Amino acid sequence: MKTRKVPMRRCIGCMESRPKKELIRIVSDKEGNVILDGTGKAQGRGAYLCPSKECFEAARKKKAISRNLEITVTEQQLEDLYREFEQYEK
Repeated sequence: MKTRKVPMRRCIGCMESRPKKELIRIVSDKEGNVILDGTGKAQGRGAYLCPSKECFEAARKKKAISRNLEITVTEQQLEDLYREFEQYEK
């Protein structure tokens, strides 16, 4: 039997490729809301982050979240994301 290919995604903080299930997806929906997607199936444009504070801070510093979601993410939205992100952090 054939083995299934593991989907890989790149973290926007550390730029390291990892299996999709190990990463946290950030999604921007049609209304411009930016949320964390725990299921990985929410509709909208997504970007992936490792579940570590260092990767989130690196992505924030180089404005990778805004660039990858192709929207302007405000500081308030980033703070809200960070508070939600802390629940997933390992």
